Amino acid sequence: MSDLKNKVIIITGAAMGLGLATALEAAATGAKLSLVDYNAEALEKAKADILEKYPDTEVLTVTADTSDEEAVKNYVQSTVDKYGTIDGFYNNAGIEGKQAPLAEYDLEVFKKVIDINLLGVYFGIKHVLPHMQAKNYGRIVNVASVGGIRGVMNQTPYVATKHAVAGITKNTALEYARFGITANAIAPGAILTPMVAGAFKQVNPSDPAAAEAEYAKANPTKRLGKPEEVAKVVCFLLSDACSYVNGQVIAIDGGQSNSYGNV
Repeated sequence: MSDLKNKVIIITGAAMGLGLATALEAAATGAKLSLVDYNAEALEKAKADILEKYPDTEVLTVTADTSDEEAVKNYVQSTVDKYGTIDGFYNNAGIEGKQAPLAEYDLEVFKKVIDINLLGVYFGIKHVLPHMQAKNYGRIVNVASVGGIRGVMNQTPYVATKHAVAGITKNTALEYARFGITANAIAPGAILTPMVAGAFKQVNPSDPAAAEAEYAKANPTKRLGKPEEVAKVVCFLLSDACSYVNGQVIAIDGGQSNSYGNV
């Protein structure tokens, strides 16, 4: 278990899925949390769930649209106002969009995916960095995807933005390592989160469980990943122990991205 005791960690997309799983994992080791999500009701439920399990955890919640730069400035400043510093940033908020071939993709949905998955990630890094530079310390973990290291049928804007996240991560690592800041990205495969469940529902609306089972067949583990499995990797990358891992895009997909063909 990674030690995050008294570390101030911002988590975007914190109300559910990988964000909430990481918040719970971080709380288990004593982190001070700043939880950000656009869904205020779900965010408060997430806070309640964390405090029920770890009642001594300090938790700030900020409702924000991460594609809005002013809202990003606000959640960063609100964190500093409460805790005085920022040690780690889990840049997790993102959407899939919809599934459609490139030539048929709805332009407005395409733009929304770019706004949230790319600009939202950029805004977060941009406004967290000065606080980390001031203390010569910081840990940034961005969420790419296996869609950031390979193609995914019918998800062009998602794949494009996640490749871009991988690129932003590498450049952040190069430019800011001299300030004691590491920047890494994770590339989760099919982890059973609400967003992934929604994708399976798009693939097979009448029987999403069948779509899930079919997808799992191609994975070396023959199953989907669990959010808590991702959270443990993220918390390591946010910890002091991760001092010389920098600029990496780490696949968390049961080894599936290594495969060419069926396994």
